[in-house]
Amino acid sequence: MKQILGILARLGIVAAVLVALVGGYALRAWIVPEKPQEPKRSVEKKKELWICSMNNTYHAYDSDDHERKCNFCDMQLIQADAAPAEARTAPLVMSERAKGLAGIQTSPVERRAVQVAVRLSGKIEYDETRLSTISAWVPGRIDRLYVSYTGTPVKKGEHLADFYSPELVTGQHELIQALRAVKEVTNSDIGIVRETAQATVVATRRKLQLLGLSDEQIAEVERTGKASDHVTITAPTGGIVTDTYVRLGQYVKTGTPLYAIADLSRVWVTLHAYESDLVWLGRGGQDVTFTTDAYPGETFRGRIAFVAPTVNKKTRSTDVRATIPNPDLRLKPEMLVEGLVKVDASAGGGAVNRALAGKWLCSMHPDIVADGPGQCSECGMALVDAEAAGYVTPEGEKRPLVIPASAPLLTGTRAVVYVEEPKAEKPTYGIRQVTLGPKAGDYYIVRSGLKEGERVVTEGNFMIDSDLQIKNRPSMMDLEAGKAAPPAKTEPKEQQRHRH
Repeated sequence: MKQILGILARLGIVAAVLVALVGGYALRAWIVPEKPQEPKRSVEKKKELWICSMNNTYHAYDSDDHERKCNFCDMQLIQADAAPAEARTAPLVMSERAKGLAGIQTSPVERRAVQVAVRLSGKIEYDETRLSTISAWVPGRIDRLYVSYTGTPVKKGEHLADFYSPELVTGQHELIQALRAVKEVTNSDIGIVRETAQATVVATRRKLQLLGLSDEQIAEVERTGKASDHVTITAPTGGIVTDTYVRLGQYVKTGTPLYAIADLSRVWVTLHAYESDLVWLGRGGQDVTFTTDAYPGETFRGRIAFVAPTVNKKTRSTDVRATIPNPDLRLKPEMLVEGLVKVDASAGGGAVNRALAGKWLCSMHPDIVADGPGQCSECGMALVDAEAAGYVTPEGEKRPLVIPASAPLLTGTRAVVYVEEPKAEKPTYGIRQVTLGPKAGDYYIVRSGLKEGERVVTEGNFMIDSDLQIKNRPSMMDLEAGKAAPPAKTEPKEQQRHRH
């Protein structure tokens, strides 16, 4: 009981002390009111965002950090907000160290002779002008075959088959009778009779020729005075028998094909050129070299005689044909070949064809070339001047204006280059839109936008362009950038601190 009374006494003392403290504090607040404190002024410096144009993940926040340089590429830091309009269109200026780190190199815009190597693939084909089809000129029966399989080489005049035709036998008898009539009227005093007999002989000879007999066969009939019941069909030209259409004992009608012969002493090389290569081929006339796997290490030469006027819609290529002598028959149809055409670029972007300069050729057979006017040995047409026919492109006085192929930045709609300012104290580069011609080897032909002697950036131009894009200045993607730049946006401080 005494212990309980002691605990209650101690609790009362603690409660009394707490009441006294609360009451004293309330009395002080009622007697002396507390003065409101003035807010403290911020002494924090204004922070701005500065970045490196080459490495935009590097940030600085103090306003005096613009004197610093990037830790990665040593380029001067730039303020992230928009620059003045005049600064946005000014050339890019950098230090020598930054230029070296970016790997920037330049080359002059110059006039020089450039050679284009056009590589083509194709195959060997028959010369279509040297293909012959032997057909039956009269109806009859094949009684003997001297050539019965394809691939047989034949010479002009060699026997192919023995042919029986009643019509040919009748024609021979008519010739024999006409010759006898001439002998009988030789001593006749009537001139009209002699003339008629002679005319009949001439007509029967011509009939036999039209029926397919050769002059030698007709002469044999006149010499012996006997008609042959079988006539031998001979080869009208030499070559290789590529097809046989008849069999022994077969009856044929007029016009039935018997044999096909190809003269392989001259063949075609048909190559396939893509559309981008046609500017260097023109109408043909260029020298072409080619190789084939059948003869490794050996090079064959020819001249382009024909460029097809159409493009194959499936392969998107154009057939280019060269005629090649083949006296030893080493080149065989269907052999695959790889061709090479080397041409010099002209100032206008075409090919300077010197091979046919001063030459004359046939418009129907461009492979027939002569040193002067005359007639074609194949068709008898008059030869034309190669330059007047469009096979020769005049070289002109000036060489083409070119820049290295690595200099222009191509977007599909435009081409731009970065030109070095020649009199600037520090490396300075400005953007320039140019009009390019075709690509000539390792160079592009310049049609407009540059002058001879200027220097263009050939290495590091993408680095320069990325810097200008970050600064919202004209670049390869947007030549109008920076003319109406949006106002600068202030990043929240909390976001800055968090990212920092």
